[in-house]
This record gives sequence, C-alpha cells and structure tokens, in this order.
Amino acid sequence: MVQVIPALAPVVDRYDGFIIDLWGVLHDGLSPFPWARGTLLGLKAAGKKVGLLSNAPRPADVVAVKMRDLGFQDSDWDFLMTSGQDAWEHLCARPDDWYQALGARHYLIGLAKDEGLVAGLPGTRVFDAAEADYLINAGIDFGQTLDTVRPLLDAALARGLPMVCANPDHWIVSGGRAEVCAGLLADYYEKQGGAVRYHGKPFPGVYTTCLGKLAGIDRRRVLAIGDGLKTDIKGANAAGIDSVLITSGVHGEAIGLESDGWFDAAALQRLMTQEGATPTYVLHRFS
Repeated sequence: MVQVIPALAPVVDRYDGFIIDLWGVLHDGLSPFPWARGTLLGLKAAGKKVGLLSNAPRPADVVAVKMRDLGFQDSDWDFLMTSGQDAWEHLCARPDDWYQALGARHYLIGLAKDEGLVAGLPGTRVFDAAEADYLINAGIDFGQTLDTVRPLLDAALARGLPMVCANPDHWIVSGGRAEVCAGLLADYYEKQGGAVRYHGKPFPGVYTTCLGKLAGIDRRRVLAIGDGLKTDIKGANAAGIDSVLITSGVHGEAIGLESDGWFDAAALQRLMTQEGATPTYVLHRFS
C-alpha cells in the first residue's frame, strides 16, 4: 500500500543511496525550488550517496552547467546521469546489432541546446532528414506540438528510418505549462510502425548504470525520487527499488493537487493503474 509521508525525514534512515529526478523535483526548468538544495545538502550531511538522473536529451556535463546556473553545486551530488548521455554513449560504442545497423548519416530533431548530443559522434550529420540513415530525437521547442513535426516524422516513416530517442518523457511542466517532450514524438513514431530505441527512464539500462555508481549499496536500500509515474516510478519498479512520487510535479493538475498538499487519492489511484506504476511513498515536495 502506498504511504503518504509529510517529508523525507520519517523514512530517510531506511536508505543509503538516492536516485533523484531533476525537473519537477529540484527545479521547474526556470527556477530552483526553494527547498531543494537544502534537502540535497541534508542527505549529504547524513552520509547518504546521492545521484541525479534526468531524462534530459543532453550530455551530463551540459546539464551540470545548467544546475550550477540554478544555484546548485557539483558537491551537492555524487554523480549526475542523463538520458542524453546514455544515448550518446550507445551511438559512439554501437554495442549491439541494432546500433551497428544504423548507418552513418544522422539527423537531429532538437534545438541549439541539444547540439552536444551529436558532438563527436561517428558518421556524418545531415541537415535534411531526406538524406539521413536514422533520426536522433531530442524533442521540439516549447509551444510546439506533435503537428509541428508530423510531416517530417511521416516522411521518415515512409523511408523506414530508425529513431534513437534521447528523452522518453512525453510531457514536462515549465512555468506551470505542459510542454511536449521527445517521448511523445517517439510514441507516435513507434505506433505508426517505426523502429525506436529509447534511453533514460523507465528503461532498464540507465538504472543499471546508476546502481553501478552506487556500488556497495544493496538495492533494497536505494530510493528513487521523481514526479513522473510513467518514467520515474515505473523505472524504479522495474529496477526493484523503492520510490517516492512527488505530487507537485507533472501530475499535480490530474490529481487535483492543492497548495497545502491535499490531492484526490482516487484520481492518483486511477493514474497509477493506467500507467502500471506504484510508488512506495507519496510526498508533496522534495523536502
């Protein structure tokens, strides 16, 4: 049964390692949450090992710069891993038959801030999808929708191009507004018959990486914290680790969240059933 907790304090001593989401837990994309850094520092002061895991479609060092810009410091965590980093490493190493068959010419669906995802990759970057052997999907700009890129996706589908998705998130909340992420594009592409390889939460590879970085800690004493049932919680469930759902993130509106932390428990149960994901704990905010 899911346990609603008022803060991390009542359960923190049960865990030695933490895998913490960024967007929706530590910041909203524009500003840090006032309580977030103090909570990280509290975990570190208690001797806990802290890892950050983001579905950002960018290399980890790029995200670290963003975190510093928001007022955090590298010493606030022991490691930082991103879905973009995981995708980039696979595109460089080509570790299996699927990757080895991709071809040389890649086209990036992304923004200027996502350029690090293709920096140093083997092969040739092309700027016309009609010339590509495969797509790298980092997402679209805020305010855009699936319809913005549907013609490009449909043309790529007609050519049978595979897609590497560097961010499985469907939506994020930025400044109180829901914005489309790469995962929504990939979901459409896959449902239309396209071949997609995903990196990041909830897929197991990135959890294997993070648990490796928490070497020496039994997974029964690892706690994942995030605001997304489809990604953070489902991924933790599959990895066999406990989890905390932060209600003030992406699901806030759907569960009728109020400023005092009250939410509609029946609405949350429906969402959990829909996504096939169950957190160990439910917490209003990372505090």
